Amino acid sequence: MKVVILAGGMGTRLAEETEVRPKPMVEIGGQPILWHIMKHYAHFGLREFVIALGYKGHMIRQFFLNYHGLFSDLTVHLRDGTVELRQRHQEDWIVHLVDTGLASNTGGRLLRLAPLLDNETFMLTYGDGVSSVDIHALLALHQQSKRVATITAVRPPARFGELVMDHNRVVQFAEKPQIGEGWINGGFMVFEPAIFEHLHGDSESLEGHAMQALATRNLMTAYRHEGFWQCMDTKRDLTTLETLWKSGNPPWKLWRDQP
Repeated sequence: MKVVILAGGMGTRLAEETEVRPKPMVEIGGQPILWHIMKHYAHFGLREFVIALGYKGHMIRQFFLNYHGLFSDLTVHLRDGTVELRQRHQEDWIVHLVDTGLASNTGGRLLRLAPLLDNETFMLTYGDGVSSVDIHALLALHQQSKRVATITAVRPPARFGELVMDHNRVVQFAEKPQIGEGWINGGFMVFEPAIFEHLHGDSESLEGHAMQALATRNLMTAYRHEGFWQCMDTKRDLTTLETLWKSGNPPWKLWRDQP
């Protein structure tokens, strides 16, 4: 099964970083968040990716074109410019990189990828969020539901610490907990090819057009994920993710490091 990653937006809310690189290339622990997302899917056995490029897409292309050189030991012969690669572990991934336009909306980007998806079920997520979601459980629910789409519903993290009080006495304090009520679309979705019946052009929003239509026709299922989820919309979000990575036990890192 292929995994679509929407990686073409301009990331204007994280302008401090995205003025110089696309949002999926913003680094956590020295690796682009895009790499973290792909490692998550690969942990569950999904290793073929279709990445929708747009804003500064050439930087994502360069990352994958140079991947061997970036992650291998090298010997460079300066006399003639030849390079010997003494390979370390390399990811067993197939990565399709597709220019989906600078101004295309999310639905338009997906529509441009249709020829690569072979009229089969596929996964889809955004290039700016990490999670501990169980991809196998998500897919199992989708297959059981027999609907066109299954989205991962998450509880967004609160921006401030939560106080539980009895009159003026604090009885519980939680630092930035997951909100107890309310669900949002956390990405990490599964679609049947029928989704393309609801997309018609570059300007269409996947969420505002196609997914709303599916919801009104009872063609969408929600997988409720109670565990970790965090998007990277702001500098504060990036700092949170970097701090979690430096802790040595980031909650989205389910994979094991290779020797």
